[in-house]
Amino acid sequence: MNFQDAKWRKSSRSNGNGGANCVEVAVAGREIGVRDSKNPTGPVLQFTPVDWESFVDGAKLGRFDSAH
Repeated sequence: MNFQDAKWRKSSRSNGNGGANCVEVAVAGREIGVRDSKNPTGPVLQFTPVDWESFVDGAKLGRFDSAH
């Protein structure tokens, strides 16, 4: 999927540390893209809607926290 013309969004919470650990999210067609906001021309991780929902649910539950 081509994310070149996608509208990228950054979390409003990402400015707390000067934006040093920020990602941006965009939707293009039926794919969700995630990229490093400091490297907008870099690689884009692509998710299907089902995979994205699973990832977000896991993040909300703390499944990816470093303590696990």
